[in-house]
Amino acid sequence: ELEEEAQERAQYLLQRASRMRMEQEDEIKEFNELILGAKCHMIRDTQILEKQLITKELEEEEKRLAKMMEVERKKANEMQEELECRRKQELIRGRQELVKQMEQNAEEQAMRAEQRDQEAQELLEYLEQLKMEDLKDLERRQEQQKKIQAEIKRINDENQRRKEEQQEQERMADERVLEYQRQKMEREAEFEAEQERIRREKEKETARLRAMQERAQDHQAEQDALRAKRSQEAAEREWRRKEKEATQRKAEMEQMLKRSRLEQIAQREHSMAVQVQQDRHEFERILRAQQEQMEKEKAEEARRTGLQLAHANDVRRQMWERQQQLAQERVAAFEECQRLEEEARQRSQRIAQLKQQKIQELRASGIPEKYCAQVERRALSQASAAP
Repeated sequence: ELEEEAQERAQYLLQRASRMRMEQEDEIKEFNELILGAKCHMIRDTQILEKQLITKELEEEEKRLAKMMEVERKKANEMQEELECRRKQELIRGRQELVKQMEQNAEEQAMRAEQRDQEAQELLEYLEQLKMEDLKDLERRQEQQKKIQAEIKRINDENQRRKEEQQEQERMADERVLEYQRQKMEREAEFEAEQERIRREKEKETARLRAMQERAQDHQAEQDALRAKRSQEAAEREWRRKEKEATQRKAEMEQMLKRSRLEQIAQREHSMAVQVQQDRHEFERILRAQQEQMEKEKAEEARRTGLQLAHANDVRRQMWERQQQLAQERVAAFEECQRLEEEARQRSQRIAQLKQQKIQELRASGIPEKYCAQVERRALSQASAAP
């Protein structure tokens, strides 16, 4: 029972607090003024009825009181009009604030739309810039490829030039060999001619000596023959010596030419091997540099592609988040409008209920029905005149 009593007490206090808050509403204040005016009218009418029963001496006082009541009524009407004007101004200000807020929301939405358009334009410009960079990078790679091809052509031309020089050196060496062989054949022909000449002279000398020996009969002839024989033997020894020296010089010359030929061939082969090794190293270096450059470009291209995709995804995510935010803001604004309308409806309903309750209390207090009806009509008139 104590708990129920406490709940009833709390309910009573809540209702009382709610009614006290409602009493501060402008419409309730105006309605209270209507009730007060009705009571004043009732008092005035009662006094008039009573004063009609009073003596004539009190008529002036009644008139004075009536004038005072009229002044009070006018003041009450003026106050009521002022309160009504204030209430209308408050409503107008509220509507203006609502319109201003709606305009501000529309302006913000327009600014957001413009910002989205600007971001989309910036994204397009960024993509165009990336496209131009890709074109420049492609041109740079093509130019580098041309340089590499030119370098390869230069190496090939250099190899061709060296090959032609080597062929020219070999041709000149062959010409020198042919010249040496020609000179050798000429020397051999001269040597054979010289040998033939010596042989003929020897034959002539032998025939002469033989003839001299045949003719010589004395000792002097024998001495001459002996001297001739010795001279012939000395000539033969000198001839053999010269022939041996010529043969030795010929062998030495052939050996020297053979060594020179072998040295030239070995030197050319060594030079060719060194050049081939250098060319191979240079080609491998260029090939490695080209492969490294291609790997770097591929990695850079993959990095740029990743950055482009990440940026595009980030932009799409931001645009989606902005769209979601705008949708949430529109939903929140719609819900706020519904909430304000519901609060205004509930407030009007509470005010109407409180007015009806006050009219019932007014009737219950014993006020005549015509005054109660007058208050009710004026309340309805004010409610219909409210915007």
